[in-house]
Amino acid sequence: MTTFPTPSAPSDTARTAPAGLRGRAARAAAAVEARTPAHRDRAVDGLRALALLAVPTGHWLLGGFTHDPDGALRNASPLSAFGFLAPASWVLQMLGVFFLVGGYASVVSYRRSLERGRSRGAWLRGRVARLGRPVLGVTAVWGALVPLLHVLGVPVTTLRTGSTLVIQPLWFVGVYTLITALTPYCVRAAERLGAWAALPLAATVAVVDLLRYGPYAEAVPSWLSVLNILPGWMFAYQLGVCWGGNRLTERHARVLLIGGTALFATLLLVFDYPASMVGVPGESRTNSHPPSLLVLALAAAQSGAAILLRDRIGRVLRRPAVWAPVVVINLSAMTILCWHQTAMFTVAASGSLARSVLGTVPGLTEAPDSLPWIAARLLWLPVFAVLLVAMARYARRFESPWPTGRGAVWPRAAAGVLAAGFAVFALGLAA
Repeated sequence: MTTFPTPSAPSDTARTAPAGLRGRAARAAAAVEARTPAHRDRAVDGLRALALLAVPTGHWLLGGFTHDPDGALRNASPLSAFGFLAPASWVLQMLGVFFLVGGYASVVSYRRSLERGRSRGAWLRGRVARLGRPVLGVTAVWGALVPLLHVLGVPVTTLRTGSTLVIQPLWFVGVYTLITALTPYCVRAAERLGAWAALPLAATVAVVDLLRYGPYAEAVPSWLSVLNILPGWMFAYQLGVCWGGNRLTERHARVLLIGGTALFATLLLVFDYPASMVGVPGESRTNSHPPSLLVLALAAAQSGAAILLRDRIGRVLRRPAVWAPVVVINLSAMTILCWHQTAMFTVAASGSLARSVLGTVPGLTEAPDSLPWIAARLLWLPVFAVLLVAMARYARRFESPWPTGRGAVWPRAAAGVLAAGFAVFALGLAA
């Protein structure tokens, strides 16, 4: 008598493949779990990973392209046509959280380094090298590619568009490096003033905003806004240093959450601050470059929420399957930051080069001024992500310590020359 498998019993082949994938994933997650030190603060790593992923997501959603009359790619923003997208920037602008956990991690690392007998200078050199190697790597690669692509017929305007995208997130690295260098002073301020150490930074930004947007704004020089760069981004970092030094309690966190939210609403509704947390082409005011008081209000609210949710996040990240991706993201932090714009531009430039065959590609090289563009762009996000993962397999080596010795001098010198050449081109210094 012939028998057949019942519907509830899949074949061995159908059962083995998914089970094999799940098994490998489970073993990989278990290996990561086994190598995680017991003292590791998983919540802080989880918050850093979340803030990191918000950077490419925001740039990929709010960064569009158009073709100029000559067929070259130019940057465009959907925010110019869709003001209702501004609240999305409140969620995707998570630099406040990034600086918060950066301050927390820095003070913990700094104190452990001193306990091991290392000097402040040695600690700082190590931190700067970790930040600088990936930046040198991506700019050197672009420095080599720009002349090659130009010879192959890629328009200079298109290359400048791509170069602008690469440079765009790298300002953050420079500011973050400078603030990291001030960590010892942040530690002293936290020890003397506790949670109040961040208040003078917020007050400085408020005064500069009053001068540049208040009744005497016409008499104030435009360069005055630059004074907000350091205290504006240092505010959340100082909160993180206080948090890492056990100077921030849950009571402080509630004040930050409620006070930051109230200030944010007041600045928007009463003082007419721009709604978008990122720059909008054509607008005379911007919140983030340099940071306005609205950025600090959002950072305060985000910081308060992050501190209050710390224990819950930590419990969720006790699951190996959830923790393993967080570890991978954090290990590739600078690679993600440095290369995500290159991934998006590569896809867009490919679509532009195939314009004679494909025409204008919705959500990619089509002007970001229609609702279908938003839907199409959402479909492109996985493509950008897959390409970024593929690039990261090779670009991750820039995060590792570079070889030392006599034979390593020339490669590093060549990388420096290429990076400098790219900076001259991208910033238009040779124009």
